[in-house]
Amino acid sequence: MATALTFGAAFPAFAEELPIQQEPPAQQEAKPLAEEKVGSRLDELFSELKRERNEKAAERIAGRIWQEWFKSGSASVDLMMQWASQAMEAKKFDVALDFLDQVIVLQPTYAEGWNRRATVHFMMQNFGKSMADIERTLELEPRHFGALSGMAEIMKTTGRKQLALDAYQRVLEIYPMMRSAQNEVSELSEELAGEGI
Repeated sequence: MATALTFGAAFPAFAEELPIQQEPPAQQEAKPLAEEKVGSRLDELFSELKRERNEKAAERIAGRIWQEWFKSGSASVDLMMQWASQAMEAKKFDVALDFLDQVIVLQPTYAEGWNRRATVHFMMQNFGKSMADIERTLELEPRHFGALSGMAEIMKTTGRKQLALDAYQRVLEIYPMMRSAQNEVSELSEELAGEGI
């Protein structure tokens, strides 16, 4: 807890001291190639995830997708994501938001920064803000089954069962063996069918 508070207090100074680095031209050209490589690796993993019919094997593939999503390519962003996680665990949500706001300023195309901030807003029951961040996550990574699950959970929590069902079905199109989404689709389908009688 003390650590999270210290990080929170130190954060503004840390943010101001971050240097704006100009990369040499060779590195600037290499970056799109690296992003392309990550993109093709993710494409392969998503193809495997869609085909896999063993639940445990699918979980391992999903874990590798999460690992790819966590790679920001920036040591500063990685550090702030780590600090945000520690603040979330300590339930210091305002501190976590400070770090995640800075992540998004530094790297606005990093989908996981938006997704993590959506999670914090959800934990604070700021569902409108959480939905806005989920939508941005999905613009950057339309296959983000974590963000889609969060959207479904918000719809379910706010009593919009049909929209929750639709979102969980989208999750299963990407990750067919996700057990929690399968269970939710089954339960919501039964509830909606019962309400229709």
